[in-house]
Amino acid sequence: MRAVVVRRFGGPEVLEFAEVPVPEPGPGQVRVKVAAAGVNPVDAGTRSGFLTEAGIVPPCEVLGIGWDVAGTVDAVGDGVTGFATGDGVIGVRDRPSAALGTYAEFVVLDVDALAAAPRMASPAEAATLPLNGLTAVQALDLLDLPPGATVLVTGAAGAVGGYAVALAEARGFRVVAVADTADEAVVRGFGAELFVPRGDFLADRVRSVVPGGVDAALDTALLGLEALDAVANRGRFIVFAAGVAPLPLRGIEVDHVWVHADAAALAGLVAQVDDGTLALRVADTLPLGEAVKAHERLAAGGLRGRLVLIS
Repeated sequence: MRAVVVRRFGGPEVLEFAEVPVPEPGPGQVRVKVAAAGVNPVDAGTRSGFLTEAGIVPPCEVLGIGWDVAGTVDAVGDGVTGFATGDGVIGVRDRPSAALGTYAEFVVLDVDALAAAPRMASPAEAATLPLNGLTAVQALDLLDLPPGATVLVTGAAGAVGGYAVALAEARGFRVVAVADTADEAVVRGFGAELFVPRGDFLADRVRSVVPGGVDAALDTALLGLEALDAVANRGRFIVFAAGVAPLPLRGIEVDHVWVHADAAALAGLVAQVDDGTLALRVADTLPLGEAVKAHERLAAGGLRGRLVLIS
């Protein structure tokens, strides 16, 4: 089968199409015939070597690319219940050091990394949910705040940020969204009560609408101190990338979200898609053979939603 791998680090041009054996599912695993694979910044971080330099991925001769998948069950290993051949599923590969990712014709995942696919979404749409949706859920879980708390979400028009806004609103939080001015209507549609355009003196402008500062911030845009300054004393601040955590000033608790597979949480996200709580956004679809082009477009920025590779 075809799969996209990297054997050396660099720009999109290092993505290599390899012929590899079709993987076999072991006990507790499922082989998925890939219909769609989301293209995420973490894929570029793997390809460029950033994750290895950051100590997240050990040096490897070959690295698979791709975390998100939507497709159909092709085979199940011993002990697997709840899934059968032909079932539509979505899942996330959360081991970035593996030699095979979801940019492939088939992928094997542990059963606890899978959920039934949304009924109300195409495979391309569904492939945008697992990694970004789980990241948002797990970040919100770290906050451990009561309903009514005020949460700042930077990068609110982005993939993780958009889910974070919608999921925070569904939990009863007051959401203050930060995004470009042109995206105000979009993020308010996700559920943001308050909107602050990105720009200079962000903390002052947030505090003008939330006196004393917000209870917590989900800094998906990696603004660092600029966003931390908008958080009240002894508040919470969640970081979404390695090596960019600001100092925990004013008693603010700073924590990283390190996403992990969670079948129950993923099934919950699917239910929220099917009931209309979460909107899935596809920026564009490309054939698997155009993975290099997809990474070039990812690097260019300006996307709303995720690029998706179609097998």
